[in-house]
Amino acid sequence: MTEVELKRVANTIRQDIIKMLLPAKSGHPGGSLSGADILATLYFKEMNINPAEPAWADRDRFILAKGHAAPVLYAALAEKGFFPKEELLYLRQTGHMLQGHPDMKKTPGVDMSTGSLGQGLSVANGIALAGKLDKKDYRVFVLLGDGEMAEGQVWEAAMAAAHYKLDNVVGILDYNGLQIDGPTDEVMSSAPIADKWRAFGWHVIEVDGHDIQALLNSYAEAKQTKGKPTILIAKTIKGKGVSFMENQVGWHGNAPNSEQAEQALKELREEAEQLG
Repeated sequence: MTEVELKRVANTIRQDIIKMLLPAKSGHPGGSLSGADILATLYFKEMNINPAEPAWADRDRFILAKGHAAPVLYAALAEKGFFPKEELLYLRQTGHMLQGHPDMKKTPGVDMSTGSLGQGLSVANGIALAGKLDKKDYRVFVLLGDGEMAEGQVWEAAMAAAHYKLDNVVGILDYNGLQIDGPTDEVMSSAPIADKWRAFGWHVIEVDGHDIQALLNSYAEAKQTKGKPTILIAKTIKGKGVSFMENQVGWHGNAPNSEQAEQALKELREEAEQLG
């Protein structure tokens, strides 16, 4: 896909996030919207996957460590063809596959059930180490939240990944600066975040998390990095693409009402028209 085509995919993902949160009347728009460009580039350009065979042994894996941002993952999976897009309208509904947090037993394409913050990178390490032992060449991508950096298990996992030289692990930090209780720097500062990851033995790439080409270049650099894991510190905007949600902590875990959803979709459709 071209850069413009990937931008269109990201826009569609953002629209679908809004569409699924409206009937659900609950969910997390802010951190889902901030990750749309990351998932668009991963699922539609970078990752080696096959929607017709979700459990393919040689596929690249994706773990959403910040499991509350499930809408962005579901939107990407549906757009890629892992399940019908109609399912998106039944988010968090009894009797349907799309839980409030990803469930690998119910949803095709979900590689790990997540929700308890701090656990995603540990699981990624296990899958990556298994790949090394089995002499597989798949990679494991894991999207972390910046509020999640306060979880001690993240740093245990970071140390372990470096110790085992898991160069098939690519961490991506959705660094939007806000968490449910406020700015991350005020709740529990992780600064200087890049220096911390370097100290733990990781190759660090700082990137604009909304710049499609920069993200693709970063994935390529990560693939070329041998002997150590890589993390992308992806600077993003919480609520990206919807003016009244951008950089607003109140949209961490509140679904839009009908009027708000209509306004959000209007803005996103206008953006889509500009992309051509």
